[in-house]
Amino acid sequence: MSHLTWTNDLPRDWQVRPLRATARYVVSNVDKRTHDDETPVRLCNYTDVYHREFITPDLDFMRATATEIEIEKFGVTAGDILITKDSESWSDIGVPALVRQSADDLVCGYHLALVRPHQPTVDARFLFRCLQAAPIRVQIELAANGVTRFGIPKSAIGAMRLPVPPLRKQRAIADYLDRETARLDALIAAKQRMLTLLAEKRRSIITRAVTRGLDPDAPLRDSGIPWLGRIPAHWKIARLKFHLHGLEQGWSPVCDNVPAEPGEWGVLKTGCVNGWEFDPDENKRLPDDTVPQDQYEIRAGDILMSRANTTSLLGSTVYVREVRPRLLLCDKLYRLEVNDDTLCRPYLVAFLQTPAGRHEFERDATGASNSMQNIGQDSVRNLWIPVPSIDEQSAIVEAQYDSAMKLESIHSATGRTINCLKERRTAVIAAAVIGQIDAKDTSIEEAS
Repeated sequence: MSHLTWTNDLPRDWQVRPLRATARYVVSNVDKRTHDDETPVRLCNYTDVYHREFITPDLDFMRATATEIEIEKFGVTAGDILITKDSESWSDIGVPALVRQSADDLVCGYHLALVRPHQPTVDARFLFRCLQAAPIRVQIELAANGVTRFGIPKSAIGAMRLPVPPLRKQRAIADYLDRETARLDALIAAKQRMLTLLAEKRRSIITRAVTRGLDPDAPLRDSGIPWLGRIPAHWKIARLKFHLHGLEQGWSPVCDNVPAEPGEWGVLKTGCVNGWEFDPDENKRLPDDTVPQDQYEIRAGDILMSRANTTSLLGSTVYVREVRPRLLLCDKLYRLEVNDDTLCRPYLVAFLQTPAGRHEFERDATGASNSMQNIGQDSVRNLWIPVPSIDEQSAIVEAQYDSAMKLESIHSATGRTINCLKERRTAVIAAAVIGQIDAKDTSIEEAS
């Protein structure tokens, strides 16, 4: 099989063995419910594993209960490896996390599998890195079944073929990868801090432009809106509804869990508005047997806003400068139709991307949890906005756009560096666990 070609090139003293020969593995069925006749426990759940490499007892785990049999079978201990067993995307299954410390009350939750290496013949850290490596993980991805949700059969976990070097070599590889991934992670973190600073600078430039204008000597007055503060004296304050022709909510049919190809119909996801600019690649393919409701097709010049998201992303707004055909508005997005005679669309979007523009969304958000909040149409319509003349709005947009593009150039270059570092990290793990790197003396050059 083409995805197992690595087995032909292993060092001579290495073996290839199925996971079931190297570890005990079980699929958890511990749910999130609490029962009076069960023992209180903390549950390590899907998101705990998916979003981190290492599990430690000090994390903020969910509280639940489990039976004594479940605790014995699925209790988590140091050296265990937890993997995501099912998800809405096949690429999100088989993601591993290594348990670094034991805790008597920590239990592996539903949607996860627990893998416990046979010690002392298998090093837990080496097995963890194997499960991270793309040439190994692809076996799980190919074995996944499902249509709208994908899952790994338990038998496929046990059948997964692994490289097994001598124990001494396993430990050397694990030590090497701990050092090299830490080094790359530090570089990535430094670049990500730069992205944060660039975003803050961009937000500061835009905020000043859309709340104070371009003339530093312009007289100011109190806006009467606490979160807006002082604005140029000749500007007006108005509720957004007086500058809107309409506010439209989209449509969300059942879609394929892949992006639409060029020429295919796709339905946008909320992620299309999460950045500074519209991201058309954040969409799901509309099945061929579903008739598109083309009144929701996205047009150049549209203003799109997230109406349902996490608190930090709720109300995220973008201006669609250009868009390919056959992308549809989903029901978690609003499309704002503004009066172009009184409001410049990019100016409005720039304001809505500032803390002052987002203040009312965060204040008025509704929802049962911080993970998913909603804003109603009335909250959008009643939003307070500063309104300079249409000519001044256009001048502000032009000035802040030039500044933003300079920062965007730096931002894009930094983002490309981060992607290269992440790709290098992935490649190093894969090469090391299949014996293509001599872990004794090879190191990674630091990237600038």
